Amino acid sequence: MLTKYNRVVLKLSGESLMGKGVDGFEPFNPNIIEQYANDIKSITQSGVQVALVIGGGNIYRGANETETGIERAHGDYMGMLATSINGMAMQAMLERIGVDTRLLSAIKMEQVAEPYIRRRAMRHLEKGRVVIFAAGTGNPYFTTDTAGSLRALEIKANVILKGTRVDGIYSADPEKDSSAVKYDQISYQECISKNLKVMDMTAFTLCMENHLPIIVFDMNKPGNLLKVIEGEKVGTLVS
Repeated sequence: MLTKYNRVVLKLSGESLMGKGVDGFEPFNPNIIEQYANDIKSITQSGVQVALVIGGGNIYRGANETETGIERAHGDYMGMLATSINGMAMQAMLERIGVDTRLLSAIKMEQVAEPYIRRRAMRHLEKGRVVIFAAGTGNPYFTTDTAGSLRALEIKANVILKGTRVDGIYSADPEKDSSAVKYDQISYQECISKNLKVMDMTAFTLCMENHLPIIVFDMNKPGNLLKVIEGEKVGTLVS
């Protein structure tokens, strides 16, 4: 099977894993996690090396310090631990369906994850293992978008695939504005001038300065990930 990319970083939000229980939202929807795992398996079978970065917003998102009493740095560390929980959940599902994985953490937690070492991560990928990067960059004040961009550059990935619940980048929020126009392809500068929120600015600038393309697509549609890898026009390409 011919693929356009041979090494990718797949960036998922924590909210995308969220379920809805009887009493409200639950942090995990096992059906969504299983669908994501099967889609990831489909591209590993085509020879693509896959690294994952998952946010933690389904478990903890930084709140207003004046309201919670939790200072920003402390809250960010809590968020990093949340990404590790999500990484473990995805690892469990991937291994359940026969995909060999390694969880690498930017914060030491030897009992559950390997420490993040760049060369070790690259060797895992070369051996066909899915690598899950947890705990962001290991530093407060940086988002998992920034972690995804940084790790992608470090491991020499061809592209960042940002899986969302919408099918690309629009001129406005398509869930709120029916006249919003979808872009099939857009430049970094256009995203900035139009104030389109693809990623946080630190992450986006890293990609722009290093000419790392970003594809934003609907991860909740089964089979879309494989279509992106095969070069089909799915989502929006930022380059």
